[in-house]
Amino acid sequence: MVAIAVQDVTKHYGDLAAVDGVSFEVQAGEIFGILGPNGAGKTTTLEIIEGLREADGGEVTVLGARPWPRNAALLPRIGVQVQATAFLDKLSTREQLGVWASLYGTQNTRVEEMLDLVGLTDKSATRVEALSGGQKQRLSIACALVHEPEIVFLDEPTAALDPQARRNLWDLVGEIRGRGATVVITTHYMDEADALCDRVAIMDHGKILALDSPAALRRNLDAPVRIALPVGALSVADAADVDGAQTAREEGPSIVIETRAAERVLAALASRGTLDGLQVSGANLEDVFLTLTGRAYRA
Repeated sequence: MVAIAVQDVTKHYGDLAAVDGVSFEVQAGEIFGILGPNGAGKTTTLEIIEGLREADGGEVTVLGARPWPRNAALLPRIGVQVQATAFLDKLSTREQLGVWASLYGTQNTRVEEMLDLVGLTDKSATRVEALSGGQKQRLSIACALVHEPEIVFLDEPTAALDPQARRNLWDLVGEIRGRGATVVITTHYMDEADALCDRVAIMDHGKILALDSPAALRRNLDAPVRIALPVGALSVADAADVDGAQTAREEGPSIVIETRAAERVLAALASRGTLDGLQVSGANLEDVFLTLTGRAYRA
């Protein structure tokens, strides 16, 4: 079942094409990622789907209905977490979430359930202004979930968070999908999309450059495998002479061999007794992005 359908959507700001002929579908129950650097058009695309912004052209349907002009019937069926949520700082965490619940006529039992889901039960009496950045992000997601929406939109939910807070939010996104919701997430963290998303659309300059599962995008790239050895295990010259090696170079504390014949290289390294500390890595989504854009990644 198609939860969201986007067909040839455009949005211009003067001469800037923020969204330039974007088309895709999101299936019910999947986690769908929209990836790209700042300014790629991710947030504008999301706002058009959410009914917060009018497109210049194209069509969008969400759960079979058009979100623009502002569709009040859709609002109870979607939940939106934006990049910067304005909270009532003097309220406690529980009171803040209760305000959001009241807007949807949601029972108070949902407030306690959401506090538990996002791990804020022990902060329920704490004023919002005293919460950490990660705790505020989790509260923002709780507000988006308190009315049990069918689709949840998360706009860069882990931006500016430390690694531990990011991983905690990854677990939370998985729990949201486990409850039956469809999740649409924007991010410029490629590892995040790789860990969370069933499918991803990579955007830049308002266009979708590729759309598939993370595994398929990596597989289709046909990039060489990187084999890293500790400096001193081999010289760069000896590494370049290993059977199957395409290139070899020193990168910081490692000697990196690139190859499309990893089995031959590993067998040759094993015969030399140089497997200790070895690391093998294939292409990742950032490699896909760099190949598609042909320039440095913009964070």
